[in-house]
Amino acid sequence: MTEAILHGIILAFGLIVPLGAQNVFVFNQGALQPTFVRALPVVVTTGICDTILIVAAVSGVSLLVLTFAWLENIIFSIGIIFLVYIGFVLWKSDAASMKVDGQQFSAKKQIIFAASVSLLNPHAILDTIGVIGSSSLNYAGDVRVAFTLTTIIVSWLWFLGLVIAGRYFGKLDSSGKLMALLNKGSALVVWGIAIYLAIRLVGNIG
Repeated sequence: MTEAILHGIILAFGLIVPLGAQNVFVFNQGALQPTFVRALPVVVTTGICDTILIVAAVSGVSLLVLTFAWLENIIFSIGIIFLVYIGFVLWKSDAASMKVDGQQFSAKKQIIFAASVSLLNPHAILDTIGVIGSSSLNYAGDVRVAFTLTTIIVSWLWFLGLVIAGRYFGKLDSSGKLMALLNKGSALVVWGIAIYLAIRLVGNIG
């Protein structure tokens, strides 16, 4: 069981640490929101979404995505549209908007955006299916449960850490100018991911 737990920790960190739309949004909300509590909706939403994806991958339900090529293409198309939209929202977030007491990203808006970058992110979905789902096949019974719970816990702790890191960044940037610059950089990252996915989609269709 110890081996399965260590395996789950390594895999979970390997999947969630790389810079992506989900991490960018969680970190930004940590820096943007006026209090830590106001940023909790994004932590809870991303945590729940990742939990759903991990459980689906381990149970084998999500393998349907790989079985039907047309379903994979639909997921890619929807994901690209959302990533482009999120990129525009981040790009337009200037220093002045950061001072509106979190109004720009209310709890409802945090939940919607966090869910979209989690569940409509084809790259994250396919990674979860291909890596965590296939790796879980090496275990059975209580050992598989331990492996699954480990990846879920690491995911939640990571998002919580991102928000805390964002909070410290936001406190260092009292003017909001660095945050606005970070948002523009984040937008470029998100658009870059959208372009990468578009290239993969074209390759699938071709």
